[in-house]
Amino acid sequence: MLVGRRNRLGGEENERLEKKPLSFFLGRNEKFRKKNLMRTSNEAHRPVMKEEIVANLRIKKSGIYIDATLGEGGHAEGILRKLGSEGCLIGIDWDEEAIEQARRRLDSFKKQVIFVRENYKELPAILKQLKIDKIDGILLDLGVSSLQLESCHRGFSFRLPALLDMRMDRRRKLKAGNLINKLSENDLKKIFFQFGEERYSKKIAKGIAQARKTKPIKTTLELADIVKTALPGRNRFQRIHPATRIFQALRIAVNQELDNLHVFLKESICVLEKGGRIAVISYHSLEDRIVKRFLKDSAKTCLCPQDFPVCRCEIHPRLKIITSRSIKPEENEINSNPRSRSARLRIAEKI
Repeated sequence: MLVGRRNRLGGEENERLEKKPLSFFLGRNEKFRKKNLMRTSNEAHRPVMKEEIVANLRIKKSGIYIDATLGEGGHAEGILRKLGSEGCLIGIDWDEEAIEQARRRLDSFKKQVIFVRENYKELPAILKQLKIDKIDGILLDLGVSSLQLESCHRGFSFRLPALLDMRMDRRRKLKAGNLINKLSENDLKKIFFQFGEERYSKKIAKGIAQARKTKPIKTTLELADIVKTALPGRNRFQRIHPATRIFQALRIAVNQELDNLHVFLKESICVLEKGGRIAVISYHSLEDRIVKRFLKDSAKTCLCPQDFPVCRCEIHPRLKIITSRSIKPEENEINSNPRSRSARLRIAEKI
């Protein structure tokens, strides 16, 4: 596998990749797709906190459930095993490769699954098209799937050579490369600071702006190398790779992830049955703060002074928070699946 062996020593691997035609990356794309279609369920990604999700959703045999971020179908499989023949699961994902992989994994449940390739923020429209009014439970796993991270062509990882893409839905036009090469230095700084919480956002944005004056920044390895070079020497060799927050920020910006999350959370309450539950797994503080604040606001009770005989604020709780604190993966899960270490699960119930 091509992994940029000389990248740390001077970017020689980047120069070689820049000379590759687009067909090189497309060819790797097809090889990767075929390889992953041959993976068995046991070889597929490990769904984070699967047992905790299934237990806390309190699956009804005849219920209707939504996995709004289907991925490779790991969580969906756990839910389907609890459903009866009259139950139904709607799997939503806007990544075509994920849908394709999930179909294979969930083939034995195909009579109970509806696959929808769409952005999860379109939840009301999806249910309207399916002629479904209410559902019994919702799962939203905000992590990037192993399928995407391990892909040699999607551009999500700073460890693998690829063009700067990062689109969850490849029908969309905006790519990470467009942002890196066209946004102003100040706009890049804002993205890195707001979406990546990167303390050196100004230095990194300046380094990118200088580098692209010579030639466009095309590949993941090239960008990672520029980021590393822009940092003060002592910060280049941390436990977390220097480009981690920058790639996170670009991915969020390209896919409008935080905007989508705000819309989805608001709409989710409207489609839940009374007693239905919503479970959300987040992986960084930006997401978790949004989820935590939303659940807290939705659980607020009357704010009127106690001596008011009648409520005038008209604030009534819509959700009951089930997890006063977020649930974290057990140590054995983190050991077997290190990517789960930052996961935080929050659950609430419609009242």
